[in-house]
Amino acid sequence: MSQLGNTVHHAAAFDGLSAQEKLYAHHMARAAWNGTRIILRQVFPEANGIFDFIMALYHDCDGNWEQLATKTGVSMQDLDRFLEYAAIFLSNVGNYFGSGDQKFIPDITKETITRLASVSLPTSKILEQIKRPMLNPLPHSLGRPGPLTQSSYYLGEDCLESSEDISLIAKLMEDRFILPENTRLRRYQRSGVNCYDILQASVVEDKSPLGSLSDSGAPDKMIHLVRGDHTEELRQICGCLRQAIPYASNPAQKQMLQDLIDSFQTGNLEAYRNSQRTWVSDKAPPPIETVLGFVEPYRDPLDIRSEFEGIVGIPHAAETKILNTLASKADQLVCKLPWVEDSGTSKGPFEKELFEPPDFSSINSLAYCSSIIFPGITLPHYNDIRQDTGYKNIIFSNRMVSESSRARGLHMVDKSEQDTFKQHRFHAYYIWVVLHEILGHGTGRFLTESSDGSLNFNPDQPPLNPLTGKPVECWYRTGQTWTGVFNDLATTVDECRAELVGAYLIDDIDILRIFSYTEQSEVAYNMYLQLGVDGLRGLDNYDPTTKKWGQAHSRAHFAILRHLLRDSDGLYIITCDAENTTLTVKVDRLRVISHGKPSLGRMLLNLHIYRCTADISNCRHFYEDLSHVDDEALTWRKIVISKRDPPLAFSQGNTYRVGDDVKLKEYEPTARGIIQSWAERGL
Repeated sequence: MSQLGNTVHHAAAFDGLSAQEKLYAHHMARAAWNGTRIILRQVFPEANGIFDFIMALYHDCDGNWEQLATKTGVSMQDLDRFLEYAAIFLSNVGNYFGSGDQKFIPDITKETITRLASVSLPTSKILEQIKRPMLNPLPHSLGRPGPLTQSSYYLGEDCLESSEDISLIAKLMEDRFILPENTRLRRYQRSGVNCYDILQASVVEDKSPLGSLSDSGAPDKMIHLVRGDHTEELRQICGCLRQAIPYASNPAQKQMLQDLIDSFQTGNLEAYRNSQRTWVSDKAPPPIETVLGFVEPYRDPLDIRSEFEGIVGIPHAAETKILNTLASKADQLVCKLPWVEDSGTSKGPFEKELFEPPDFSSINSLAYCSSIIFPGITLPHYNDIRQDTGYKNIIFSNRMVSESSRARGLHMVDKSEQDTFKQHRFHAYYIWVVLHEILGHGTGRFLTESSDGSLNFNPDQPPLNPLTGKPVECWYRTGQTWTGVFNDLATTVDECRAELVGAYLIDDIDILRIFSYTEQSEVAYNMYLQLGVDGLRGLDNYDPTTKKWGQAHSRAHFAILRHLLRDSDGLYIITCDAENTTLTVKVDRLRVISHGKPSLGRMLLNLHIYRCTADISNCRHFYEDLSHVDDEALTWRKIVISKRDPPLAFSQGNTYRVGDDVKLKEYEPTARGIIQSWAERGL
């Protein structure tokens, strides 16, 4: 296992804050970091124990690792291997990679790790509790609980065995207005009766019956709502939020914090949704930007329950100005997408009449507590809030810097092109991410039926489906949602569609000029080369044993490449030499715009229309075919894995109070620096 250390720099941005803003940032950062153990608990039972073990070793030697090695008779090489494991564990907040959800284990023997733990009796006791699951390569990935995969969202033997039970529980939760994002599910037997507990995250602890799943009312499958999951961590978070309230910069921030407290106290996600509405309305951007709560559903096998996340950031004024320039032109840029009719008065049935640009900002993250540090996000995930109130796009500028320093998958680029690829890769990547966030996730109009039975289109003259030329035959019925209809495909199809929007528009000269590019050739060419490289790299997150994808974006990237290989008339050539383990992707520069862009447009139009019309049947056939990994792709995968890029490990700073002042401490981008930063958070 190799590691690439990256410092997430904050000092210059932090020093520019006022005393009040620094105090607000400090308390919000403490709230974010206090969510660490929630994330660990959501990964697997041993994750908190491994965290405790790493922290115990640090405190046993007070960070003097050489002294620990000498005292326990462990070689420096073995020590460094363990420290590398620890740094990657902490950067992923668990022993499964945030990107790909694959398990990683220490590259040292059981005897060596036992000798390290012998430094003290308490540390040895911690190790005994977690040694076996920490060192066992199985389960090798996150997913539906089984011999090879596991999920801490579903506890108890055969929790997901009955799809009928799961559907009935989902319906029961919907009827009782219990949103799933902050819940887990536990199955067990008591006195011969099958029971399910819906574990809801809250400070308050109680248990209440919700009834039986049986139509007859017989107590054969009893359901309870159990509040109090993650109670200690949420209590600490609420304390930090209360301390932050006096330093909020405006009434909207204060209201948001109070709604967050109410939600974390009670488990009621309607209060959380209120906090998101207030958050979206707090524009400008505010001096300190924050994200806190159960946000991303990527790790739930059912794609509905969400991992906790805490982010605190400081806006980057110059970059935000550029992004807002793009946002101001967004309504015009939407007209260049393949489903927009742009008759002058209407964009057609599959796009909103007016694209309201979101609040778009570039921020330096001060604290980013998550299993994966994204380069950009679009929130909130609730589609009704996006439609009715709006949403925010955020680019993390100091996270993006880590991308500028490395060219992932470089070995798959022909040697004659590698210098050009390295020179332009980051510029293309940055614009791709920006377009992904603002126009990828923000566009589109769903055809829907309201609770009173009315439709948001004329049923007597329904819109023509551009894929068939015939009137649309399906739409979202009353109560249906995007995630509910598309289920396991919702996240990956949404990300794929957003990636396609960014790639499709990247050659647009009006967009490029906003970012100070005067011609399109190199940026566009590099974009298509990245699509090839990233499509192949995505295979790293495919599990041939379970035939499951471990990351929504990776599956999307492979599907895009597969479509381009089939549909762009020779734009790509992939050369594979299994014997010499070489894999090279080449792009015909002269066909990028003439063949590549129309091909992306065709795939994008398909996914968009499926999404707008709730056409899960055709979408599943189309997307599962494109993301199917055949024998040829499995050969590619072996080479990709043999030359995989080193995992990212981020060094983030800590804030601390000195009287009425707040100081920032940063750490070296090394394994030792990363471990020290986490130890000094006192979690």
